[in-house]
Amino acid sequence: MAQAPELMLDTNTEPTPLTPAPAPIQRAAGQPLVADVAVTSTRQSPDAVLATYKRAPGEIVRGEGVYLVDSDGKRYLDFVSGIAVNALGYGDPGLVATLHAAAEGLVHVSNLYETAPAAKLAAALVERSFADKVFFCNSGAEANEGAFKFARRWARTIGEVKHEIVALRGAFHGRLFATLAATDRPAYRLPFRPLAPGISISERNLEDLAATLDAETVAALIVEPVQGEGGVRVLDGGFIRELRAMTKERRIALIFDEIQCGLGRTGTLFAYERFGVEPDILTLAKPLAGGLPMGAILVTDEIAQTIKAGDHGTTFGGGPFVSSVALHVLDRLSDPALLATVRENGAWLGRQLEEVARRTGRVRAIRGVGYMWGIDIMGSASHVVEAARELGLLTCTAGECTVRLLPPLVTTREELAVGIDVLEQVL
Repeated sequence: MAQAPELMLDTNTEPTPLTPAPAPIQRAAGQPLVADVAVTSTRQSPDAVLATYKRAPGEIVRGEGVYLVDSDGKRYLDFVSGIAVNALGYGDPGLVATLHAAAEGLVHVSNLYETAPAAKLAAALVERSFADKVFFCNSGAEANEGAFKFARRWARTIGEVKHEIVALRGAFHGRLFATLAATDRPAYRLPFRPLAPGISISERNLEDLAATLDAETVAALIVEPVQGEGGVRVLDGGFIRELRAMTKERRIALIFDEIQCGLGRTGTLFAYERFGVEPDILTLAKPLAGGLPMGAILVTDEIAQTIKAGDHGTTFGGGPFVSSVALHVLDRLSDPALLATVRENGAWLGRQLEEVARRTGRVRAIRGVGYMWGIDIMGSASHVVEAARELGLLTCTAGECTVRLLPPLVTTREELAVGIDVLEQVL
């Protein structure tokens, strides 16, 4: 069966010279990026925290620019950015000022009352996107769960049995019951069966999808334009356009999950802009509020008109404090100059990673776009992550053999070069 092709490198845009950044920290080969910084640890016993995370050793106490600092004063160049959350890095003056200003006003009043910040943020998202209406929530998983509800509510106006949700092989959409059912990670799913019914995973090819997307029973297809946890797989533009045509013909809502790949990470404000298509529903979260918990569901007017008062709700979503901060972040991430730099540096980064692969002979494949890259290595990705951390570079995994790079969107080319140097030493 024909597989949906993956974009291995995004090199269509030639880089242009950037304003020189401060010189990166100089160090001898193999030596970690350590600064002589005295930091007082506030570390407490971790025993009271539920052990759902396998955390790296040490305690992170502060950040500056694109670096994090631990309680021993060691600096780390951050190519994780809070798992694609901290797009503006750390200690950004504009973000800090916005946080302080927002804290002087209302923090929370619930959605029983209207507040201006949420209305302004929704209007800004609508103005910049395909959408007509926006629902705010608190996380990416909540955004996807809400998107499933909205899709089913709309689909039931077409046919009573039209309720199924279909996801793609390699998908990661969250860890709640419905989103977990749409997540292609057997180890995550098995302990919690039975999962939410009416949700299935299809192979990532047009033949299987043509058979699976039944016009009578399927309400929605959810797609990550760039699969993050699934190994940083950039879906082919032709494949995406075929899916858009198929879902339109069969009156199936197309949901784009841009929780990790959206809001500038691919070099466009929304990842769907790269493909020349528009979804019916779009989910956002991670960088939206600069590190504060916030998600959003963007929908067309056709779907919005089927949602009635009481169909969905949230206590905290769209609160005035978090919405004020998110509006600042959205304005910053919409900056054409920033987006152009992400595209240019991303293309350059891809070429540098190809050179690292050639020189080391330890890389099977490289996939990515913008500031979102996956490196399939010969061996354990977690070992590479650990070794890089020892040398002062933070990376993360996307599966057993894939090292994932998600630097803040403000990372300069010089800082990217420092990270590539460390990665090559490890490989």
